Amino acid sequence: MAIATAVAPPPAEATLSDVMLAMDVVDTLRHREAIVDVELHGDARRAQMIQRLREIYASQGITVPDRILEEGVAALEQERFVYKPRTGGFSFTLARLYVTRARWGRMVAIGAGVIVVALAAWIFLVQQPAQRREANLQVELSETIPNTLRSLSQQVVALAVDPAVDAAAEETAADGLAAAAAGNAPGARAAIASLEGTLAELQLTYEVRIVNEDPGLFRIPDANPAARNYYIIVEAIGPGGQRLARTITSEEDQSTRSVTRWGIRVPQSVYDDVATDARDDGIVQNALVGVKTRGELDVDWRVPVLGGAITDLGD
Repeated sequence: MAIATAVAPPPAEATLSDVMLAMDVVDTLRHREAIVDVELHGDARRAQMIQRLREIYASQGITVPDRILEEGVAALEQERFVYKPRTGGFSFTLARLYVTRARWGRMVAIGAGVIVVALAAWIFLVQQPAQRREANLQVELSETIPNTLRSLSQQVVALAVDPAVDAAAEETAADGLAAAAAGNAPGARAAIASLEGTLAELQLTYEVRIVNEDPGLFRIPDANPAARNYYIIVEAIGPGGQRLARTITSEEDQSTRSVTRWGIRVPQSVYDDVATDARDDGIVQNALVGVKTRGELDVDWRVPVLGGAITDLGD
């Protein structure tokens, strides 16, 4: 029969009490900086420092073996019992961020809120309106403008009496369609405005009549001081008797204005006839000098005119 024998564990290199004493020695050295600074230099001073430590512990009634004192001094030199916090590494950074979250978390939350609000404002106030405008523009260029151009052109052709007006309307519509196809919205809209103006003018009917107050005047042109230009002062009267504003270009300064009265240049003979007509009772009996009918762009003049006009009547 085999007899079991107990095997004793190997002796520990240092008992717990020895370790605690060594740590106390280190702590004593650390709190007595004069000893550390002055006496940790060379073996002689090292021995003197151990003697001083022995005296310190003896004064406290504690006996510490020289072995422990030497180990304490060596531990201090090697900084074995010194805690050194970690200062780097990813896990250290995460831990530090977690510990200081109360300090930086609020600022991060505020910053994130500002970013979210700014992003939402940009989306709702800038991006989406821009996208809607772009979508609307594409619909306008591909559908609305072409349909409007064709409709206006057809209306002008149906109403106009003069074939030249028909041709001009069709050419304007074609230019507008080409502009729309090229993405040139301003050019396409300008074609629409031109056709709308032509259609509105074709639809107008009015009479051109001489006014009774100061029905005529003459001007001496700057280019020829020896000559005189004669004008009769007229206004456009609609079917209901209302005065209509007309867009007139003055031959004196080439300015264009919307006016209800203007002067048309006539031969001196017409000017004299009007002056004679108004002289007896202050009323021009033969006041009708032109008629604008529906479907026409130009006035049908009943008296000779020389094609010029003025808008500054000296009022």
